[in-house]
Amino acid sequence: MADFILPGDSLEGRLLFAVPKKGRLNQAALNLLEGADIQFRRENRLDIALVKNLPIALIFLPAADIPTFVGEGRVDLGITGWDQVQEHDAGVRALHRARRFSGEITPEEESAKYSKGSGCETVLDLGFGGCKLQVQVPEKGTYKSPKDLVGKNIGTSFVHLAQRYFANLELEVDSLKEDNANQVKFTSKLRTKIVELSGSVEAACALGVADGIVDLVESGETMKAAGLVAIDTVVESTAILIKSRQPSNPELVELIASRIRGVITAQRYVLCQYNVERTSLPEVTKIAPGKRAPTITTLDEDGWVAVSVMVEKKKIAPIMDQLTKVGATDILVLDIANTRS
Repeated sequence: MADFILPGDSLEGRLLFAVPKKGRLNQAALNLLEGADIQFRRENRLDIALVKNLPIALIFLPAADIPTFVGEGRVDLGITGWDQVQEHDAGVRALHRARRFSGEITPEEESAKYSKGSGCETVLDLGFGGCKLQVQVPEKGTYKSPKDLVGKNIGTSFVHLAQRYFANLELEVDSLKEDNANQVKFTSKLRTKIVELSGSVEAACALGVADGIVDLVESGETMKAAGLVAIDTVVESTAILIKSRQPSNPELVELIASRIRGVITAQRYVLCQYNVERTSLPEVTKIAPGKRAPTITTLDEDGWVAVSVMVEKKKIAPIMDQLTKVGATDILVLDIANTRS
């Protein structure tokens, strides 16, 4: 980590928290940190920032590298995509498999290493950055099924996930050709050629580099513009908070996770307050039961109560309509800045 240390500053005693330095997850991750009151200032786009109000150092890394740093225990926490964690995990497992095929380790040693995975542990689904890693082919081409791509050239930046996907696909295709499927064995040889690309993957087919690609799809507009169509999904992904299996400060990790969980909950919910006759409580609490239960307060008017309840933001409009129909009045909706379970 020496490359990240600023002159005159020390990381000693600080928990290291990796954040995407750019790309689709960057701004949403920064907004999440702000909501969790993690105060920092990033000087001149440097790749490290010391948090002012907590013993934390933020390390700005490419999202694809964060699972490696967290998995190896170099960094305690990280925000990245589930797709990146799965790619890293597939790479680790492929390495163990290759070492077993070469005789460096025994099948038992491979099994032991396989069970440990990549060293990353998912703490929390952050709920943003949704996308799909999909197999895509030219819309007007001859390939209609993933099996049509076996033995062809596949362009991708997710090399290990693509290799695993096509290895399983080849095994399935070969099994169909055999009278006894048990005769088919998994090998380290892949007939399908995986072409590693670091960017502009969607152009690979048009430029003749690949017959199909494995690439991320968010809105699908880029794929359509390139004349591609998805024929299968390899992984569905959102941003996640991950931690090392042996963090330097488990209590601080839990504190950060608790704060971030509170921010996510606050983003999903609003506080709905209204007045209603006590006799109508069974009806209104059925309409809006809340996360756990509504808060009910007696009003200075016989037979009436005030109700406060958390409601999912996306459902608030129809819930207000239903509350009005059963007699609720003075309905207010308030934003929630933060919360704790």
